[in-house]
Amino acid sequence: MAALRRIPRERGGWWHAYVCPAHGVELDHGDLLGGAFPEGGARCAHGCRVDTEAVRGAWVVLSHQAWARHLRVLAHRGERAEAVTRLAEYAGLYASLATDRHDEAQGWMLRGRLFHQALTDAIWAVSIGHAVTTLAEVGTEDLAPLLPLLDELERAALEARGVLTGRGQLASNYTAWLNAAGASAGRAASAARGLPWEGAKQWLEGEHGLYAHLRVAVAEDGWEWEGSTYYHGFVLRAALLALRGTDPAAIPSDVAGALAGMTDALAAIATPGGVLPALHDGPYLRLPLALEWLELVALAQQSVPSDALDAVASRAREELGAYDDGLDRELDGWFAGPPLPRRPAPETVTVFRAAGYGVVRAAGIHALLDFGPHGGSHGHRDKLSLYLYGDTTPWQPDPGQVPYAHAEFRDMYASTEAHPAFRVDGAEQAECAGALLGSDARSVTAEVTTAYEGVRGVRRVVAGGCYLVDLLSVTGSEVRSFTAQLRPGTSLDVQQQAAGPVLTTWYGDETLHGWHTHTRGAEVRPVSRPGPGPADDPQRTRTRVDFTAEAERITFASVYQAASAGPAVTGVRLDGEELTVELADGSTARFGTGC
Repeated sequence: MAALRRIPRERGGWWHAYVCPAHGVELDHGDLLGGAFPEGGARCAHGCRVDTEAVRGAWVVLSHQAWARHLRVLAHRGERAEAVTRLAEYAGLYASLATDRHDEAQGWMLRGRLFHQALTDAIWAVSIGHAVTTLAEVGTEDLAPLLPLLDELERAALEARGVLTGRGQLASNYTAWLNAAGASAGRAASAARGLPWEGAKQWLEGEHGLYAHLRVAVAEDGWEWEGSTYYHGFVLRAALLALRGTDPAAIPSDVAGALAGMTDALAAIATPGGVLPALHDGPYLRLPLALEWLELVALAQQSVPSDALDAVASRAREELGAYDDGLDRELDGWFAGPPLPRRPAPETVTVFRAAGYGVVRAAGIHALLDFGPHGGSHGHRDKLSLYLYGDTTPWQPDPGQVPYAHAEFRDMYASTEAHPAFRVDGAEQAECAGALLGSDARSVTAEVTTAYEGVRGVRRVVAGGCYLVDLLSVTGSEVRSFTAQLRPGTSLDVQQQAAGPVLTTWYGDETLHGWHTHTRGAEVRPVSRPGPGPADDPQRTRTRVDFTAEAERITFASVYQAASAGPAVTGVRLDGEELTVELADGSTARFGTGC
């Protein structure tokens, strides 16, 4: 017997409230198409049952968004009667509930109508509009009852965009989705009426349209200004959704360049196995996010294609398993013309000057150095963090972020303590920006001088022939307590040697070996302790290592080698400003600290 399916009749709240207060994990969604909050409360992976008004409102958001996506699937697969019936039901619901703004929204929110936030309204409206557009491609005879809903969605998007841009927030990621909602609803209404869409000047080309937004929100290096993987993809996906039916060749060249740059940014940070580091705010792992990556890749490959994104899609599909609804495979023909030229593959070193990321690839190791601006409300206190990945193994990842409503865990995952960065006197870094000192075909060097008063940190990351070199130098005006941090995402073994470097072994699908030494004459304490792992489950513990010294100046040096690479590293020695690496074949190499 098929499970009963019902659209919720309530307004949605704020989805970030769907989190366990005790454990910080996102709660189990239950049957989102069933229309009823889980009986007995929403389940937590650690055994809790949670039932509060905020959690109920968050579940309703997830349910409405799941229904909107499901309607797109129905439309694409030709299940017209069910799709039209449910859309008509939403038309009636929206008319009955959306006569004014949501009166339970938090004060900072741009208030929505069906949801707390206008942003959430817009995301939902994009799916509603696209479902109707897809249905109209086959016929329009039964779509007239949906026109009031579509017209109202477009009007609401225009009103909300006016409020936002009136505040000078054209660059906000909200603006991307409000434009996508207006374009989607307007295009759908025109299609349902059997008329050509004439809204491009309003939603794409106008003063506050999508093109204007991308021109101010995307930096010259291709990154969305917040420097977050999640919000970068969030804006790129909104843009591609808004451009349905557009010929890529007709997009203004500077906007097409911005879209291509955004694709290049994702391709550069993605590992060969398709792992997208969760830089700054954004989920570490989340099944609905994997669906979004699949959709983004399907649209990007039809507009600004990149071979590297194929691995991202493959990994997302592997993560989803039975959760995959196949929508991305229904999106062929999204644009009115062929894609733009294929993007070039990333090289050994890629530097994003505006966002402040350096990517270094070395014999099975994919490293990212974070030195850029704080990133606004989505920034983390992690300047000069070094993230390490294999093809599919997150040896030392950016840990990501929990749903925002959990204030304590959200602050913890934004902290310096949570990242493979450096600390001084055990204190948190200030919200600040570093600077690029230099880069070449095999290395990146960056500094930060405002994380701590009177302290300068410099980190140089170099791709050796079969290993990666990491040199972190910290200098103060007096003796301070300097700490270099290892923050594994996998199991880690640590071995203190009687003489010579500390050895680490990092496990996962692939194995990584590490050698860790420091300036001669300094006493460094390598302290291992349990700590929270990545943000998808703050209760999962990992072995953290802090290398701490009392000094006026010190260099912490590490060499990493994937187990699959060779010849093997046999010795690591730091003499003054020079690191020597010895290999099993008798060869040696020397590296300066770059200070």
